[in-house]
Amino acid sequence: MIKDNISKEILDLANKASVDLKDIFDNIDDICQYNSEKVLQAFIDNKVSYSDFTDINGYGNYDTGRRKLESVFASILGMEDSLVRPQIMSGTNALYLAFSALLKYGDTMISITGTPYDSLQEMLGLIGSSSQSLKAYGVKYEQIDLVDNNFNTKAICERLKKGDIKLVEIQRSRGYSSRDSLTIEKIGNVIKEIRKVDKDVIIFVDNCYGELVEKQEPGDVGADITVGSLMKNLGGGIASTGGYIAGKTKYIEMIADRLTAPGIGKDLGANFNQNISFFKGVFMAPNAVKGALKTQVFASYMLEKMGFNNVKPRYNEYRTDIIQTVELNSKQNLVAFAQGLQASSPVDSNIYVQASPMPGYPFDEVMAAGCFTQGSTIELSCDAPVVEPYTMYMQGGLTYEYGKLSIMLALTKINEKLKK
Repeated sequence: MIKDNISKEILDLANKASVDLKDIFDNIDDICQYNSEKVLQAFIDNKVSYSDFTDINGYGNYDTGRRKLESVFASILGMEDSLVRPQIMSGTNALYLAFSALLKYGDTMISITGTPYDSLQEMLGLIGSSSQSLKAYGVKYEQIDLVDNNFNTKAICERLKKGDIKLVEIQRSRGYSSRDSLTIEKIGNVIKEIRKVDKDVIIFVDNCYGELVEKQEPGDVGADITVGSLMKNLGGGIASTGGYIAGKTKYIEMIADRLTAPGIGKDLGANFNQNISFFKGVFMAPNAVKGALKTQVFASYMLEKMGFNNVKPRYNEYRTDIIQTVELNSKQNLVAFAQGLQASSPVDSNIYVQASPMPGYPFDEVMAAGCFTQGSTIELSCDAPVVEPYTMYMQGGLTYEYGKLSIMLALTKINEKLKK
């Protein structure tokens, strides 16, 4: 049995956690209940039927299931319309698709959350020399850094007053940075201030890792566009590919033309028999997010009580995404942590993790992901760039019960490796 391989120290601490974390878990349950009601209402309002799960091939004409699916997502995300497609293969793909549709030669976009996530930098043209980057297409990029984990509203509004910004980009999660992830309340507050200065600028939120963690989404507080991957929260651990872009109808139409072709837009696109997994995934998403949140709160508690450095968020802090970080101080510790988690995973537990180059990332990466869907970060996984201060980024856990077992087993193995 797995428990026979977990140290007594870890088991005793886990028993204490079950008492100390009760109120936090009750709050997570409350959010899950609220969001489950929202999802169920979207299914009922859109009259989802069994026939909507039909496999549509070829051009994908007359797919009523696809239309209803995209209406369901729009409703859940507080938006007018959406694209939910297997042809969108990742969050990065969704971001690039949306940016390249909305931004043309000479346009300026501004990130108001500092430097974007590592895998977006080559897409923007901040690094590398891709002929397909936004920079190569004549899109200008600027950024304003956060101050004390909040928006520099004064600097943002002063820059917008010049009148030449086409799009404002907000990255909700921390990415590979030490800053806190941003709450919906903070995003809503800055959107209100932006609208006082510029009513037409496109407000774009990278929502990856944040869906259904709170009771509101970016669309509920005034964002024009929000994007994410179905291999994260809204896929519920069931969708095996795909991404979404939700927003105002006029912008979704532009992005759909970019995805397919002008004159075709949203009307074509075979679902490759994915409709049922997308419907089922988003239906299960509130519960999957609940499992991920409880797993990461538990991990944070255990790491903090075991004396690990700089654990963020702390177990009792408010959360707005499913990411947990811990500083490990050396490459050896970083790799040992990933190896411990990989060895405690349901899939590929025999894989021996090592740091290596990864496409789209500027540094060597170490990753552990014993997942049913390759790269799925709603499943328990961790990854990190091999750079100081050697911070590990952990996320996911489809259910708390499985996540708790894997975390306890991993921490036992990690303790053994670090003591050698």
